[in-house]
Amino acid sequence: MKDAKKVQKKLHERNKHQHGYDFNQLKLVVPELEAFIIKNPSGRDTIDFALPEAVVLLNKAILMQDYKITFWEMPKTNLCPPIPGRADYIHYIADLMAEDNGGKVPTGGGVKVLDLGIGANVIYPIIGVAEYGWEFVGSEVDVVSIQTASHIVDNNPHLKNKVTIRQQKSKRNILKNIIGEKEYFDVVICNPPFFSSREEVLAKTTQKLRNLGKEVIGKPVQNFSGQNNELWCEGGEKAFITNYIYESKHFKRQAVWFTTLVSNKDNLKPLQALLKRSEVAEVRVIHMEQGNKISRMLAWKY
Repeated sequence: MKDAKKVQKKLHERNKHQHGYDFNQLKLVVPELEAFIIKNPSGRDTIDFALPEAVVLLNKAILMQDYKITFWEMPKTNLCPPIPGRADYIHYIADLMAEDNGGKVPTGGGVKVLDLGIGANVIYPIIGVAEYGWEFVGSEVDVVSIQTASHIVDNNPHLKNKVTIRQQKSKRNILKNIIGEKEYFDVVICNPPFFSSREEVLAKTTQKLRNLGKEVIGKPVQNFSGQNNELWCEGGEKAFITNYIYESKHFKRQAVWFTTLVSNKDNLKPLQALLKRSEVAEVRVIHMEQGNKISRMLAWKY
């Protein structure tokens, strides 16, 4: 079993957001954003990331400017992800697939990606289609999120023939009932629920807001939003990925790479040990750093 580690101190070289955001351009794309633009202590334009509405408008402007999106609307209750980190995941996935393609990143509709938990925001397919022209199947348990995601896909013509959304009707399953009997994917991607309970989500939100210098009275308002299934599951991230690894054995002939983000570094060693016991052929751990946030991509193949 091979375990290759790579530490990246900045965004991927193909990431469009290496040099920050051009707010002068972004406010032209989404004029409503201008009302939320403020100056940081060094005098540069930014927004108050503790305000959910500001974060949504910023993401909408980025997606419209950089990723060919003409329509992107979703409820405030759904997860509104930081786009640079999501783009990094897609670019590293591209590098992973390039290794099996003579060092060249595979592009176009012949590349098929399964996105476990597409959410209401469709973020990974939006980036993957814009950057590489891949085709996506996205799974999702939440019916309202499926409706919102479908509305985004249907209202962006370049996504309609590239993105398919399927409901996972069982919260106990991850790959089962989603991958068809004779279906084949080049890669499976996953950004699993991190927390183990709603209480843990609220505690983290309180801490995050205080770090931003905000006074928290009563129930905090999440600047990152998210439905229950997007943010937490029983047993948290480790339990979710453990189940994913067990299920991947049953679909080992239907995907080249299985991958997932791992937010908690303490989960990495036990998950690697589980993969070793599962007799996978290869394991990769790629460390990514976006500002103060460090994330890890765990990948394996049989």
